Amino acid sequence: MKLFIKKKFEVVLLLGTNLGNRENNLQLAISLLTGSVGNLIKKSSIYETAAWGLENQPNFLNQIIILSTSQSPKFLMKTILKIEKKMGRERLVKMGPRIIDIDILFYENRIINKPSLTIPHPRIQFRRFVLVPLNELQPNYLHPILNKSVKDLLIACTDTLNVKKF
Repeated sequence: MKLFIKKKFEVVLLLGTNLGNRENNLQLAISLLTGSVGNLIKKSSIYETAAWGLENQPNFLNQIIILSTSQSPKFLMKTILKIEKKMGRERLVKMGPRIIDIDILFYENRIINKPSLTIPHPRIQFRRFVLVPLNELQPNYLHPILNKSVKDLLIACTDTLNVKKF
């Protein structure tokens, strides 16, 4: 009898929430993700930021988590969408208020560019609310397309939104 060991991949996710009990939303999302995606490797501090893009809405809490998973990127995306729906996410307004938002930032060093899934996330380098917590966990990680470290991306970022520890 052969044993098949599934390979584990490291995935970096961004969690964001600006509705309801924001801290509980982050904790619930992490619990649901670890229950259905894989083991938690690391998590950043929680950061509070004004809304980016559509600005007239409550402040966000954001957190980066790194998980170990055997799920393919496509299946991982399906799992994430199910978790968002289970938590009550409604996609009514683009960039509008949301109980939870879960973005795949990196999946190992893979580069995927499909209509339904783009990895790495295409706007990492433009958003301080992503780069600040990411820099806390992985300052020397090289972006597989831009070939710059997270630390260097943060230094070069022109986003002026204040990102502060919660």
